[in-house]
Amino acid sequence: MDEKTLQAALQDLPLGGLRYFERIGSTNDLALAWAAEGAPDLCLIVADEQTTGRGRSRRSWYTPPGAALAFSLILRPEGKEETLLSLYTGLGALAVVHALRERHALHAQIKWPNDLLLQGRKFAGVLVEAVWLGEQIESLIIGIGVNVYAQATPPPHQVDFPATSIEEVLHRRPNRIQLLHDILAALLDWRPRIGEPAFIKAWENALAYRGEQVHVQQGPTALSGHLLGLAADGALQLRSSQGDPITVHFGDVHLRPNIVS
Repeated sequence: MDEKTLQAALQDLPLGGLRYFERIGSTNDLALAWAAEGAPDLCLIVADEQTTGRGRSRRSWYTPPGAALAFSLILRPEGKEETLLSLYTGLGALAVVHALRERHALHAQIKWPNDLLLQGRKFAGVLVEAVWLGEQIESLIIGIGVNVYAQATPPPHQVDFPATSIEEVLHRRPNRIQLLHDILAALLDWRPRIGEPAFIKAWENALAYRGEQVHVQQGPTALSGHLLGLAADGALQLRSSQGDPITVHFGDVHLRPNIVS
């Protein structure tokens, strides 16, 4: 992977700019800095190796060289997009799901809100960060990390949830750059439809544990219920054992009774 190869592979996409790094700390950090410098909509940061990447709740996400995808896309929300900020994690996750289904016939699932699973194991994650100017959204950064090759799968003692890679599930090595193109193309395809019923439905259809009894951990508090689907704002909808509706806006979802914390 190098910048010249990336430029050629992504030339049909309407990117606002591209910066490639062999080794950096975090693609999201560089994207935030570039956005602060005035980077336009759809500027892309790609790294072959990421040493201090992070997921939600500041969890670390290491990207070994030559084995994974680590990239961040700068968005400048306008119009209705400014009112739909809670849906952008779903946009990133849905793009990965769509890309794998169309190219490799793999059925990834979204472990709400931002993890992606293959065969019940985590292989990718999405981290969305916002930059505000007062009460006005200035930019959004969608960071996506994908374990493409087996070398990217961390050993069990280093993770809090079982992990895998696309190669391990597919039983062959996919093309990393083609996968990056497919994810970006899917994201661009879904972006104009964010917030529409078809978008929510597609996200909902990809939910892991849908129809199952789950725990949702919110710090020291745990909620339990039957996972029904999503609200229009991307919140998780459960039904308690008493039949009461529960709406969840944040937390970590785990199957009952096999809880992984």
